[in-house]
Parts: sequence; structure tokens; C-alpha cells
Amino acid sequence: MANLALTGILEKMTGKDKDYRYMATSDLLNELSKEGFKADSDLEIKLANTILQQLDDSAGDVSGLAVKCLAPLVKKVNEARVLEMTIKLCDKLLNVKEQHRDVASIALKTIVTEVGGSPAVQSVLDSLTPQLIKGITDTVSSADIKCECLDILCDVLHKYGNQMVAYHEQLLGALLSQLNSGQATVRKKTVSCIASLASSLSDDLLTKATVEVVGLLKRKGTKPEMTRTNIQMIGALSRSVGYRFGPYLGDTVPLLINYCKSASENDEELREYCLQALESFLLRCPRDITVYCDEILHLTLEFLSYDPNFTDNMEEDTDDENLEDDEDDGSANEYTDDEDASWKVRRAAAKCLAGLIVSRPEILASLYVEACPKLIDRFKEREENVKMDVFHTFIELLRQTGNVTRGRMDTDEMSPKRLLKQEVPKIVKSINRQLREKSIKTKVGAFSVLKELVTVLPDCDCLADQIGSLIPGIEKALLDNSSTSNLKIEALVFTRLVLASHSPSVFHPHIKALSAPVLSAVGERYYKVTSEALRVCGELVRVLRPSFEASSFDFKLYSRPIYNAILSRLTNQDQDQEVKESAITCMGLVIATFGDNLSAELPACLPVLVDRMGNEITRLTAVKAFAVIAASPLRIDLSCILENVVAELTAFLRKANRTLRQATLGTLNCIIRAYGDKISSSAYEVIIVELSTLISDSELHMTALALELCCTLMADSKSTSNVGVTVRDKVLPQALTIVRSSLLQGQALAALQKFFAKMVNSASTSFESLLEALLSSAKPPAQSGGVAKQAMFSIAQCVAVLCLAAGDARCSSTVNMLTDILKGDSSVNSAKQHLALLCLGEIGRRKDLSSHAHIENIVIESFQSPFEEIKSAASYALGNVAVGNLSKYLPFILDQIDYQQKKQYLLLHSLKEVIVRQSVDKAEFQEASVDKILNLLFNHCESEEEGVRNVVAECLGKIALIEPNKLVPALKMRTTSPAAFTRATVVIAIKYALVERPEKIDEILYPEISSFLMLIKDGDRLVRRAAVLALSTAAHNKPNLIKGLLPELLPLLYDQTVIKKIAPQGDLETDKQMTPFSLFNLMLLTELLSHNALQKEMIRTVDLGPFKHVVDDGLELRKAAFECVDTLLDDCLDQVNPSSFIVPFLKSGLDDHYDVKMPCHLILSKLAEKCPSAVLAVLDSLVDPLQKTINFRPKQDAVKQEVDRNEDMIRSALRAIAALNHISGGDYSVRFKNLMNEITKAPVLSEKYHSIRNE
Repeated sequence: MANLALTGILEKMTGKDKDYRYMATSDLLNELSKEGFKADSDLEIKLANTILQQLDDSAGDVSGLAVKCLAPLVKKVNEARVLEMTIKLCDKLLNVKEQHRDVASIALKTIVTEVGGSPAVQSVLDSLTPQLIKGITDTVSSADIKCECLDILCDVLHKYGNQMVAYHEQLLGALLSQLNSGQATVRKKTVSCIASLASSLSDDLLTKATVEVVGLLKRKGTKPEMTRTNIQMIGALSRSVGYRFGPYLGDTVPLLINYCKSASENDEELREYCLQALESFLLRCPRDITVYCDEILHLTLEFLSYDPNFTDNMEEDTDDENLEDDEDDGSANEYTDDEDASWKVRRAAAKCLAGLIVSRPEILASLYVEACPKLIDRFKEREENVKMDVFHTFIELLRQTGNVTRGRMDTDEMSPKRLLKQEVPKIVKSINRQLREKSIKTKVGAFSVLKELVTVLPDCDCLADQIGSLIPGIEKALLDNSSTSNLKIEALVFTRLVLASHSPSVFHPHIKALSAPVLSAVGERYYKVTSEALRVCGELVRVLRPSFEASSFDFKLYSRPIYNAILSRLTNQDQDQEVKESAITCMGLVIATFGDNLSAELPACLPVLVDRMGNEITRLTAVKAFAVIAASPLRIDLSCILENVVAELTAFLRKANRTLRQATLGTLNCIIRAYGDKISSSAYEVIIVELSTLISDSELHMTALALELCCTLMADSKSTSNVGVTVRDKVLPQALTIVRSSLLQGQALAALQKFFAKMVNSASTSFESLLEALLSSAKPPAQSGGVAKQAMFSIAQCVAVLCLAAGDARCSSTVNMLTDILKGDSSVNSAKQHLALLCLGEIGRRKDLSSHAHIENIVIESFQSPFEEIKSAASYALGNVAVGNLSKYLPFILDQIDYQQKKQYLLLHSLKEVIVRQSVDKAEFQEASVDKILNLLFNHCESEEEGVRNVVAECLGKIALIEPNKLVPALKMRTTSPAAFTRATVVIAIKYALVERPEKIDEILYPEISSFLMLIKDGDRLVRRAAVLALSTAAHNKPNLIKGLLPELLPLLYDQTVIKKIAPQGDLETDKQMTPFSLFNLMLLTELLSHNALQKEMIRTVDLGPFKHVVDDGLELRKAAFECVDTLLDDCLDQVNPSSFIVPFLKSGLDDHYDVKMPCHLILSKLAEKCPSAVLAVLDSLVDPLQKTINFRPKQDAVKQEVDRNEDMIRSALRAIAALNHISGGDYSVRFKNLMNEITKAPVLSEKYHSIRNE
């Protein structure tokens, strides 16, 4: 039946009436698009012939529909029909009249696009390729035919280049011959074709193509238009093949630089193409271009101001008032684009400079010296499009500065941030001129620069001296009738950022000028402008009244205008959600800040906020606004709405929305602290019942907020016995459950301790019952194996807080009870003794226990226990008891270390507890104690036990924080010790001394730290690993200490990432999979070998008789080295040259052991985000190790742990692949595209990949 209907349609398609033909063709398209469509062989032939016939229809709309029919038809007919249609269309393309050639071309492109994935694809390519080559090379072919053939070939190569390897050489020859065509359009399309082909060419054919093009460039007497084409070809090749073009830069870069400088005055296109090619080299071949970077920088700076036909007579200090008057006159004298093409050169130079900035973070400081002043000067560029590119380039410079210096102090005089701060006055002066221009686009660009500037320099009042000069530009942008919404938004965003990042006093002289345009913007009709203006109002409120103390600045003049402007938006229901939320937030700030000046207006405003709390869309924002109001020191009068607010908030605690519940807990806490005396006790009880359901170890943050609220309720003077009973019945059981959780820590643990301290003072609960409940919670349940170690510490801390809150008498009786437990038989009461020791330690840390005679001896007796957890707890307890009374217990610990050889490890742990607590509390030891401690610790540096050495190192590091003048020289002296264990221990000690907070050791360590870190080239593997760990800690906590050493340290660090083996003869060799070292590293390696430095490090095989076991001694060192590089990318990006690290070092790590691959995947993801051009340049070479990882399958008899580890590794690799897929331009790598296709087609991998992307 369906075939009969189709036959009827086909008959109508050949009718004389154009409308009939159109309708019939449309019906056919609908039929072909149906999923269940199927045709027999005869009908297929008819369909194919009829559609091909319709392509020649005199009516354009009919032939257009016929082309659309081809797309579904190709998928529904057999291979022979597709091939037949392809051959006929090729014939039409090459032999028929011009009017039908365009349709034939479009039809062929449709077939090429739709045939992918079908079995006919190879047959189509085999029939189509020779015909296209013929059309391109045939001397009788017109330029139009060649262009159509080249267009189609470009599509074919882009989609199926890898499937046409047999034709590559023939195609390359045909295309290279067309670079000399006399037709510019043919040459242009040939360049695109060769670029599409190049990505799938072998290295030999790529070399052939490059050598031929470079040869043409070197040939003298070549026509200028041919030279331009060849330069375009060079740039297109590098964009297409990426890092593979690197080996040819030695020939091409000098040529391009020479052409750029020697081109004739009017040959602007030649210069433009040269600069575009150089930009491509910088982004695609960052490692190989390094030697030419300085030369390219000077070239771009020279051509950034290249404008031979225009003389700028306007001096830098031209009177500002005259500028606007001169604009119209000046523009009349400028050249138009038709007269002057030099703007193309300046634009290309700006983009090339941007490429240099993005790809070379390590030369950022020199860019500020050489490029920054030039860029600022070019803000005056007369051509608007070029000016936008100059702005963009400068923004890239600022962004790179932010990436490189994020989280670092700019103490160095030559740090990029310091250099940027010096340029701020010039930047603002130049930007101010742009803000006076009439062009909206220019103003938007100028605000974008200012916005990025404030983002990069957020905490230093960078624009404090220039705010006055910027206000007129902001005012004009917001009030001028010609301003667009985009301009207003940019101006408002900048204003908000600058208000938030500068001291309020900076703006006080300018508030009048600033507030008027902002309040005007609040009334704008476009919702994005309004919401941004409201956010600016919020910052303005903070600036107007930064503190509630008396101030010379009178904020009252502005409070009502701001209030009125926001109220009009708050009460308006018919507006966008973003505006509603911004108005609620801003009104909350206004009431909290100006409430004492708006007492008459509040009864009208507060009910509106309560109403917004009842709306599901705006309730979360309203809850947060009430938290701000309640936290205000002005104690705003909320009596008219308080009862409703509390009832509404209590109901929110039952809602499923997690964020809403968290915000509600915080808001209730603020309200009860401020207005508890006005809330009924029955309301308290309801709140307690609701919050008790929120206490769980699955939501620790929620638990902390709920417990803090409960403490606030119990602390309120209005709490009755009923409140206490409710807490005891509802909250206490939950608290006793969560205290047993192994996840409990941080804010939740602190809140739980505070809860028990409050509970002991509650009339409804006795101290004894609470203590018994806590101690009982440490008893292991019958069903489980025991209570987690972390839970035992949590219980002990809660017991200690409880005892101290109960008073000295109860605390003393508890200590006696605990010591009695310790005197019992540990084999019977091991769990009780474990908890008793931890409790004694926690109590002793908070309170002097010297009144309890011989408590130290009772604790140390537990060192004899057969249970390791009791010995560890006893060590912890002894150290913490000593913290409570150093003068009595510290000498005891030191004497015991001397005399108790068998207990040294445990006693050292006790000493560590003392020292760590002292360093955290910044307390000092007595001089004699320090000397005794140091002698004891240094004597144990050479201990054979690694655990002892680690404890000693931590102790030395923490004492160094207390006594740096004494410790740093003593540690430095031991870096030359003949004992490797001693050298490793003192370096680890420095690691422990490098804490995040500023310490007095920093300035003492600064000149000496190289002595420790240079042990990275020590002959002993353990010492090198210690130096790597110390370097990693320094990079994370104190990057300024090591910045100057990194040029020397980085090659040494990279060397630690490489697998090394000892050959049978004892010669060191690199792993066969590893890329050869750079010349520098080979020299370094030779030096190390000459000192026999690496002879002990190897992957060795141990013969165990029936089987052999491979031991990788260098695994931990390699893992530590890669983790160190990961840290350096966060804190010292400008010192790391990614291009020299990725290949060979990162590539080697991606193919290493599981423990090394994981940090390498993280590094690759980070590099993809921060240095995309460096990754893109070598993307092809990274595909193999990643592909091997995601396709690896463990053996069938592998244990569950191995299977889980492999799953984690696959997911880790897929995260790195997802990061690579985000890089713009990644589609240039054919191998990476194939990898992505493989992942997409494999259901298991595809599912994992998409779940990772959605994380």
C-alpha cells in the first residue's frame, strides 16, 4: 500500500505544474523521514532517479526540496543506489551547465554528510575522490568547477581523512599544484583543503608538504599574491597539525619575521598573514617556539602601532574638555577601511601578542616591562575593531596575572602584581579617555578592562587614588540616553566590584555623584540592569555605614532615597525572579544598616518581607534577609512580625529543601539570640522537636547548625524546665548517637562539645547521668566489631568538656574514677581503659592534674599493655597531661626517654603531643628544656625505625616554630651529615615548620632554605623524597620562599618523575617507554651518575624461587614528585614551563603505576584549564596512555580491591579526558577525536564519562 502511494507521488513529481511538483516532493520528504520507511529494489531505483531528476527542476524551491530528500534517502537505500547517485552527481558537477552545478555540489555535500556510519562510506569515497582530483587538476576545468570540487573535498577530508590514506599522496600532489593557481578563490580553498588533509597525513607526507611550501617562500621573484598564499598555508598547517609542526619552525619563523619586516609599504595583507601564522605557532607549538619568543614579542610590539598613513597629533596630556569637541572633526579626516588596510596588521599584532601572553606564563614579568606600557598606549587606537582586540589582549594579560599570582603574596619587587600596580595610574588615565568616546562598544570594552583589573587586584585599594576620575564615566554610562543595556550592566558590575574591594572611606567624597545614577538604574525596565543595580545598592549601603560607631560621614542623607528606590521594586509583584531576589537581599541590608533611621517606615516594609517568605520562589532569599536583620547590632524592632516569622521558619525545618533548612537554622539562631525574650517557651519546644530530626552524621554541617541553635535555646534566660526536658528527650539521644560516628569532626564536633557543656547546667539532666551516657556510648554494640578510633576521641573530648563545665569537684572525682579503671586488668577492660586514657588526656590538656598524685606513673603503666590501641592512647594521654603542667611533667617524659629504651617510640609520641600543642598555642619552653629536647631528638635522627624518625622530624619542625633562631642553624648543619637518615629527617623537619600562617621562622629560613631543598640531588633516594615533600609543602604554604630557587629546582624535580632501571652491568638507563631527556637533563644525569647518585634506585626483580617479584623502589619518590608539580601549578605557575614538562615527564607518568597515574590525571586536568595551548600542542601524544588506561581490564581472578582500584583509575582518566575535551581547538587532533568517538560508542565508558561531566 505504501509503495502504491509512493508511486503516485513519483508520478506527480514529474508533472508539468510547478505547484504539483512542489507538493509531491514535499510529500516524498515526509514519507522518507518516517522511521518505518522501507522500499524494494525497483522502488529504490525509481526514487533515486526521480530525485536526481528533480535536482535539475527549473523551479528553485522544488530542486531545494529534492536536495533535502537526499538526506533521509541515503540512509534508506542500499549501497549500490548511493554509489550510483554519487557517480551521477559527480558527472553533473564536472560536465553540466553552470546553473545546475550548484545544486549538484550541495547534493554531493549532503551525501557525504549523511553516508557516515553506513557500509557505503568507503565505496562512496573510492568513487568520489578520483573525480574530485580530476576536477581540481584538469586544465580544462573552470575556476568555478575547481572551487566546487575543493569545497566538497574539504568536507570529505574533514570527516573521513583517516579513511583515505591510500589517496593521501595523490591528493597532496593535486592540492599543492593549485597553490600556484592564478585564481585567488582557488588558492584560498586549496589552503583550507590542505589544512583538512594535514591532520591525517603521515609525518613523511607532512614533511613533504611543509618543505614544498617553505621552498616556495624561499624562492626569490615569486609574485606577492603567491607569497601571501604560501604564508597562509604555513599558518593553516600549524593550526591543523599542532605540535607536529614544531620541527619545521626553524625554517619558517625566520622567514616569516623577515617577510613581515621587509614587505612593501602597501602589502598589509602579507604582514597580517605572517603575524597570524606566528600566533598559530605560539598557541600550537609552545615548546618549539620558545627560542623565538623574544623576537616575536618585539615584532608584535612594533606592529601594534603600525599606522603609516595616519599621524596622531593628539598628545597624551591633551586638555580633556576639548576631546569631545574634536571627535567629530577628527573622525572626518580619518581614512576609511577602503583607503587604508593597516588596521589589519595592528589587529593581527594584538592577537599575536595575546597568543604570547596566554602561552607563556613564565615570561609574565618581562611582558609587564616591555608590552604593558605599549598596550596601554594603544587604547587610543582609532579603528574600533582593533581597539577591541587591544582591550582583549590587555584583559588576557590581567587574567594571566590572576592565574599566576592567585593565593600568593607579592613581596617580590618584580612580581607581576607589583608591576601591575605601578601601571594602574596610566591604565586609568587612558581608560578615562575611552569612557568619553561616543562609541558604546568602546565604553563596554573599557569597563571590561577595569572590571578585570579590580578582579586581579581585589584587596589593595588599587583604584583608591583614581576613583574620582572614574565617577564621571560611570555617571555618563548609566544616565546617557544613548547607553545600551549591555553598557549599563558592565558599568554596574564594575561599580559593584570596586565598591566591594575598596575601603569605604575612599568613596565618601563621591557618594552624591555615584548614588544618583545607581538609583536611577534601579528603575530601569530591563531586568538584568535592575538586578545588577540592586546588587550595587547593597554594596553602597555597606560603604555608607561601614560601622555603627559615630562617624564624620553623614549617611542619613542617602538612607531614605535608597530605601524608597528598593521598596518600589520589593512591592512590585510583576517582575523577574532575579529582580525580586536582589530587592529582598538589598532591603534586608538596608533595614539592618539604616533601621534606626527608618523606624517610621518599617511597619510598612517588614510585612512585605514576611509575605515574600511565604512564596516558594523567594522564601530562601527572604530567610537569609531576616538573618541579616536579626544579626544587626541596631536591634531592629520586629515585634509586629516576630511571631509570624518564627512560626514560618519552624515550618521550614520540615521542608525537603536542604539549603532552605540550613538557612533557616542560621536565621533562627540569630533571631533567638537577639529577640529570645519576646518568643514564647512553647515556640522553643516546637523548634527543638523539629531540629532534633536534623541531627545526623550524613549531614554534618546541618548537625552543627542544629546543635548550635539548641545551645542558643538552652542558654536563653527564658528557657523553662519544659525546654530542658524536651532537649533531654529529643536531642540528647541523637547527640549520643552521633558522638559514635567516625565521620564526626570540625564544626559539628565543636558544636557537640558545646551542647554537652550546656546540658550539664540544665535542671532536667544530672552530670552523673550525662557522664554515664557518654561512657556507655563507647561500648561496642553486640552486632558490630567495635567503636571507631575517631569516635573514641570524640567521646573523650565531650567527656572532658562536660567535666570542666561541671566544676572542679566533679572533674576531680571523674579523674579518680578514670585512674581506678586504669589500675584494673587491661585484658578484661581494654575498651574501658582505652577510653579512660583518652579522657584523661583531654582533661589534662585543659586542666592541671598535678593535684592527683602519681597520675603520670599510672598512665605510663599502660605502656605495658598487650594492646596497641591502649599503648597509643597512653602515649597520647601522657603528652596531653604534660601540656597542663609543663614544669612538672615535661622533665619526667624526657627522663623516661633516656632510661626506657623499649618505650622510646611511645614516649616520643608523648613529647610530640607536648611540642605540637605548644607550637599551636605559641607558648615557649624553658631554655634548659629546649636544649635537652634537642639533644634527645638529634640523637634519634639516625634511628632505623622510620616511625621514630618521622616523630623526631615533626618534633624538630614544631620546635623550630617556637625557637627558629636556634633550630634553623642546627638543622642546616646536619644537611651535610654522612648519615642519610639524618639528612632526610632534618629536611622533613623543615617540611613541618612550613605552616600556612605567617611565623617568625619565615624570614630566618628564607636565606637558608636552599640548603635543605637542594638535597633533591642527594645520592640517597629517601633524602630526595624528603626534599620533594618539603618543596611541595613550601610551594603550597610559602611559595615566596622558593620562587627564586625554582629555575634550578624544577629540572631536578622533573628528573624524579622518571622511571629508572639499573642495567645488568650497572649502567643507568631510562625506561623504554620514556621519551628521551632534554639536553639539560642528560647533562644533569651525567653529573649525578658521576657521583654514583642513582645507583640504588631501580626497578629490581627479586628471585623468590618458584616465582619472581618486581620491586619498584622509586615509586613513592615519583608519586611525591608529581604531587609536588601539581602543587606548583596552583601556586607558582609563572615558574613552571608546561611545554617542557608535559613531554616527556607527564607523558611518562600517564603510563606509569596506578599511584602515579592518579596525580598525573589531576595535573593534566589542571594544565588543560590553565595552559590549554601547551596541552593542545602535544595532545596527540597524550592519547595513547589515556586510551590504554581506560581500556585496561584486570585479570578474571583479580580481587575486589584490584577491580575497585582499576575503576577509580578509569574514572580519573575520564575526568582528564573531559577536561581536554573542553579545550577550544581540541578537534584539530584526529587521534583525540577518535578517542572521544571510541568512548561514545562504548556503552560502559560513555555512561561513566557522562556521569563525570555531570558531577
